[in-house]
Amino acid sequence: MAINLLFDKVIDYSVEDLLNLNVTGNILVTRDAGTPAGDPVVVNLSNIADVQALSRIVVENGATVVAGGGLASVGAIKNITVDGGTLELGGNIISANVLSSINVGPDGGNIKVDSAGVGVGVLSNVVTFIDSNGKTTSTVPPNFTVDFPDSSNVWGYYDPLTNTTTVGLDLNILNVIDVSLGPSIKVSGNPFGLTWYIPKEWTNTSNPDGTGGILICYLAGSMIRTPNGDVAVEDLRVGDTVLAYGRGEAEPRQIVWAGHAQATVNPTLADDEAGYPVRIVQDAIADGVPYKDMLVTPEHCLYFDGRFVPVRMLVNGSSIFYDRTFTSYTYYHIETPEHAVIMADGVLSESYLDTGNRTSFRSSGVVLASIGSKPRNWSVDAAAPLCTQKEFVQPLFEKIANRDNALGHASAQPAPRELLTDPDICLQTNTGKRIRAIKVQDGYYTFMLPENVQSVQIVSRASRPCDVEGPFVDDRRKLGVAIGQVTLCDTQNMQEISTHLQNEDIPGWYVLEHGGAARWTNGNAMLDLESQSTSGLRMLSMQVLAAGPYLASDTPAHRLAKTA
Repeated sequence: MAINLLFDKVIDYSVEDLLNLNVTGNILVTRDAGTPAGDPVVVNLSNIADVQALSRIVVENGATVVAGGGLASVGAIKNITVDGGTLELGGNIISANVLSSINVGPDGGNIKVDSAGVGVGVLSNVVTFIDSNGKTTSTVPPNFTVDFPDSSNVWGYYDPLTNTTTVGLDLNILNVIDVSLGPSIKVSGNPFGLTWYIPKEWTNTSNPDGTGGILICYLAGSMIRTPNGDVAVEDLRVGDTVLAYGRGEAEPRQIVWAGHAQATVNPTLADDEAGYPVRIVQDAIADGVPYKDMLVTPEHCLYFDGRFVPVRMLVNGSSIFYDRTFTSYTYYHIETPEHAVIMADGVLSESYLDTGNRTSFRSSGVVLASIGSKPRNWSVDAAAPLCTQKEFVQPLFEKIANRDNALGHASAQPAPRELLTDPDICLQTNTGKRIRAIKVQDGYYTFMLPENVQSVQIVSRASRPCDVEGPFVDDRRKLGVAIGQVTLCDTQNMQEISTHLQNEDIPGWYVLEHGGAARWTNGNAMLDLESQSTSGLRMLSMQVLAAGPYLASDTPAHRLAKTA
């Protein structure tokens, strides 16, 4: 990354030298030859202050500029030009009046508006489009998007008298429709094809990447089968044709949407949740399937015997594995009119199905990035059923793993794992006192409670079934113990405790199971004793309906309980 200031002066990874400048200059934020591969280029200019005559800021080549409230004190920025980069407006910017203009160059770009950080009102400077010569043009460039990523709804309308489109949360149309919920932005022309004076409402079903979102995509270099041969997914555009496989023959399908976005790996999470891509090595599934190494995101589905299976459930550590050499990457997807079985790298796979994460992508066409049609769902709109049942997936997993062994890749078999059956249950009071059971019989654990204890933490070992049994088990919960009946006794009374079965929001518990009679803990679950009298010793009896097995390598939950 580099910021080129004034006479090609380079400031690496910092904008502090830009404070209190009193000279004329330009700032270019871009990816260049010195940018480490895969590194995001994000420069926050929000704290620039007292720059008296800054000519312009240009953001290009996949870089991002964040413009916040500090720009209000800038004396004269002639414009910000987005040309293949991203401009994020936020941080309490009151108005774009501090800028003379916002331009979008021939390489397009993304303008993001932080609805929470920007005041109510229309950012009055019209976004205009310029050509390669810097001249204003009515031609909307490819890859131009406007995004209100934190908004649930946005509105837009086109005014033919001014030839501008207003999009956002603050609209006043002939004093008939007056919505003042947040910021809006004006764009030259009618790039989104809106009807004159008829407002349009779009619903944002955002599912952002890198913060818990689900990625279902191809990586660059994935070769998609078309009537004219295989084409890299990153080179496909709206209007291109791919082959869809159904009813025993290949049929041409037109691409109606193509998008891409950036993923950043979080190595502190489990491999299947960290965001690592999955690498399927050449010939892993069959001879020539795939015909080269294939890279997809973990939730991407492959097609087997009339069903779709997420690739994460087939990871064997050898022929199909999480590629930890990636720290970030760009991922792609293409959409056909209906969800379809398509071929990538010689593997039957899936086209994009918008289940609510379309706004995670930057489109390869002219769209409003925060706008999406009503999300679809697998049960109704999928080209084939989504199958995560162990009975179907485990034989597939074993067939691929056995094939890998036959090819001489002995490492396909997972290393032996030590399993434990003892849940190692204890109770922990709010003072940190740990209490062990004085009796265990027929699944009931009995504990003696000291005086004045009104709640406890049920602490135990916990492991994910997908780690204990294998990825072909579609249960990634960290399970401790399944608790059913709980009773509390003193010298005079016996009281049934049911808070864990009635309070859905109590920390450390999963959803009710066994007809509402039991609930799994995550290894550290709070239990309110509902007790009015806390004097004297009491006996707590707790029914454990299921427990384990557990990986010996998982940290016992009681070591972490004090931080809960």
